[in-house]
Formats: sequence, structure tokens, C-alpha cells
Amino acid sequence: MKNYRIEIRVSLYERKLIKKNAKLCGLTVSEFCRRSVNNQKIIERFTDEQIELYKSLIQYHHHFQRIGNMFSKNNPKLSLEVRELANKFKEHLKGFN
Repeated sequence: MKNYRIEIRVSLYERKLIKKNAKLCGLTVSEFCRRSVNNQKIIERFTDEQIELYKSLIQYHHHFQRIGNMFSKNNPKLSLEVRELANKFKEHLKGFN
């Protein structure tokens, strides 16, 4: 239960920045500040565009894996290159976490 109130002075720029960052994370200003002071992880929510890009990267990763599998017997070198490309997509996907 939250019983205490703290007031601080910030510049106009700081106020706007705090409000903007809280909104991007889907948090109230109070919750954003509490998480910040407690060193809790604050995660920015994805925009619809970012979600679509994430889905596209997943599809590209799967497609390149399949292409690599198709070439594995006939052209092992090409298969390796394609799989390396698929792994690059996978690394970018890890960045979304």
C-alpha cells in the first residue's frame, strides 16, 4: 500500500522526458519513477510497426533455415552460408528481448 507522497522539482525538459518514457513503457509516471529508483527492469512496449518487423524477422529466419536445408546435399558451402544468414536473423531477434 502506498501511503507516502514525494514531490521533486524537475526542469520542463525532464518532466516531458519522464512522461514520455513512462508512456512508452505503458506505466504511470509514479510507477516509472518507483521502478527506476528500485533498479527494476523497465521495458519499452513495442509499437505495432516493431511487432510487424519482429514477425517478419522470424519468418525470414525460418525461410533461410529451410533454404539451407534444401542445399545441404548438393551444395554444402551454399548451405552453410545460408544457415549463417539465418543465424544473423536469430541474433537480431534476441535483441528484441
